[in-house]
Amino acid sequence: MLFPAPLRRGALVRRYKRFLADVDLESGERVVAHCPNPGSMAGLAEPDTEVWLSPAANPKRKLQWTWELVRDAATGSFVGINTGRANAIVEEALKAGRVEPAPAAAAIRREVRYGTGSRVDFLLTPEAGPPCHLEVKSVTLRRSQAAPHAGEFPDAVTARGARHLRDLASVCTAGGRAMLLYLVQREDCAAVRLAADIDPAYAAAAKAAREAGVEFRALGCRISPRGIAAAGPLPVEI
Repeated sequence: MLFPAPLRRGALVRRYKRFLADVDLESGERVVAHCPNPGSMAGLAEPDTEVWLSPAANPKRKLQWTWELVRDAATGSFVGINTGRANAIVEEALKAGRVEPAPAAAAIRREVRYGTGSRVDFLLTPEAGPPCHLEVKSVTLRRSQAAPHAGEFPDAVTARGARHLRDLASVCTAGGRAMLLYLVQREDCAAVRLAADIDPAYAAAAKAAREAGVEFRALGCRISPRGIAAAGPLPVEI
């Protein structure tokens, strides 16, 4: 996934009201950017952190900048913080056959209603066999102090995420197939694990979903100010 326009580098002044950030661009201009991440962004929103913004294509948009990347000061890794990019990255990976063991040559539909009022990110329908319900979660949290680092999910309490797991589990209980894919939008992690201390209910729902037959997978990413692409698979520790 390539960014539609060149990103601009800056330094974070502050993140506030969860979805807003003040950034000093290299030009010296201070701008207000949209922060497209509902999580805590622990360790990624400290003052003076290097950040990269995308300009808005629509000049009438209220906020002309969107926060896309952070450079983790401890590891030097780029981190993609825009959770709205995750599905585009995964769709590219699906079409390239990089999501194993997703159905080969499957028809891909996005945002399909199912379960208790949920919308699954992807419904993959192969030529033979049952369709696969695929839910994507973007991982940005890293708390490990020494390599090999692990990404963790979630970085904040997510009742919605636990509900998605229960809905995926119900698909498997009914004889279908379901998969949870963690997209690790950073380059410094060798695995993914549950942040059970942050959200015990989510961790419990993940373990129950695995027992019901939900498949857990993870993909790393290659990240630069030009774009983000899925890389190789990572182990998931449930």
